[in-house]
Amino acid sequence: MSAVDASHVRVAQPQRLTLRLIGSAAVAFGVFLSGFVIDEPAPYELWMAGLVGLWFILGLKISRTTAPLLVLLLTFNVGGMLSLTQMRDLADGPMYIAVSTFLALTSIFYAAIIEDSHKRLPLIFKAWTFAAVITSLLGILGYFQAFPGSEVFTLYDRAKGAFQDPNVFGPFLVPPALYLIHGILVGNLRTSPIKACELLILALGIFLSFSRAAWGLFAFAVVVLIFVMLLKERSGAFRLRVLILSLMAIIMMVASLLIALQIPKVSQLFSARAQLVQEYDGEHLGRFDRHRIGFQMMMERPLGIGPLVFGTIFPEDEHNIWLKSLTTYGWLGFVSYVGMLCWTLYLGFRNMLLDRPWQPFLMVAWISVLGHAAIGNVIDIDHWRHVYLLFGIVWGCAALEVRHKHSSRRINT
Repeated sequence: MSAVDASHVRVAQPQRLTLRLIGSAAVAFGVFLSGFVIDEPAPYELWMAGLVGLWFILGLKISRTTAPLLVLLLTFNVGGMLSLTQMRDLADGPMYIAVSTFLALTSIFYAAIIEDSHKRLPLIFKAWTFAAVITSLLGILGYFQAFPGSEVFTLYDRAKGAFQDPNVFGPFLVPPALYLIHGILVGNLRTSPIKACELLILALGIFLSFSRAAWGLFAFAVVVLIFVMLLKERSGAFRLRVLILSLMAIIMMVASLLIALQIPKVSQLFSARAQLVQEYDGEHLGRFDRHRIGFQMMMERPLGIGPLVFGTIFPEDEHNIWLKSLTTYGWLGFVSYVGMLCWTLYLGFRNMLLDRPWQPFLMVAWISVLGHAAIGNVIDIDHWRHVYLLFGIVWGCAALEVRHKHSSRRINT
C-alpha cells in the first residue's frame, strides 16, 4: 500500500466510526420514541421510516440467518393483502396492512443492525428503559391528577402514559423492568438503588394500568428470569445473592402495592380488575364466546375477512392474536405467524444460556416474547411496536451467534 492510500485509510476510518456512532444514536432515539404513541402516525413511525430506508441505502445487509424472518413476516403481510380482497368496503383496511408491513420491516431492521454490532444492544435497552420510566411517570402522574390536563395520560381511570391504550402501555414497561432486575441481580451494588427506583416506577406504572395481561406478563416474566439466571449460574454465592435480592425486591414491591391499595380509588378499581374472568369475558358474545364463534367462522374463510371487519360483526375486536391472524391475514398469515413465533422461541432457547456479551439482552427479549405469546390469547399484539423490536433482538442475537461460531472455526483452522 502506498503512502497516499494509507493516508486515505486513516482518514476514512474516523469518518466511518463517526457515521456508525451517529447511526447507533439515531437507532437509540427511535427506540426511545416507541414509548410515545398518543396519536398515529406517531413520531416513531416517521423517524423509523426514514431511518430504515437510509440504513439500507447505505448498505445495511440482511444475512442468511435473518432472511427467514424477512420471508415469514412478508408472507404474513401478503396474507393480509389477500384478505383485503374479501372486503366490500376497504375503508381503513389498506392502511392497516401498510402499518403491519412497516412494523415487519422495523423488526428486520433491528435484527440487521444488531447483527452488525452487538454493542448496539445496551443502547437499545437503555433508550427503552429511559422511555419507559418517562411514560410510566406520566401515567402515574395522570392517574393521581398531579397537574392540570394530566388526565390525558389516563383512560377509563387507568394509567396509559403516552400511549393510546393501557393494555399496550403496561406490557411495554415489562422488558425494561426485566432489564433493570437483571442489572440489579448481576451488576454493581452501588448503582442498584438507582435501578431499584426506576424499577419501582415501572412496577407502579404496570400496576396502575390495571391491565390483567400486563400484570400476568410481569409476574410470569420475573419468575422465568430468576429461574433462568439460577439455571445458568452454577456458583452457590451468586445463587444466594440472586435469591436474597429477589426476595428483597418482592418485599419492596408488595409493600408498595399495599400502600397503593390504601387509596380508595386504587383499591376499588383493583378489586374490580383482579377478577380472573370479567363480565364482558364470559357473557353472551363476550370475549370467549367471540373466540369460539370466530375460529369456527374462519374454518370456512381461508383468505380471512379483512382488517377491522371482525369488530363490525361482533361487539368488539378479536382480542386474540391467533384469531386475529386468521381474520386479518388468512390461513397463510396464520401459518406464517405461528411458524415465525415458534422459530423465534427456538432460536432464543437454543442460544440463551451461552456465555456471550449479548446473552443478557437475548434472555430478556426471549422471556418477553414468550410472555407476549401467552397474553396473545386474550389480546391483539400484531400492531405493538415493541413486540417487533423483541423479535428483531432475538433474531439479531441468533445471527451474532452464527457469526461467532464461524469466526471460532476460522481461528481453530
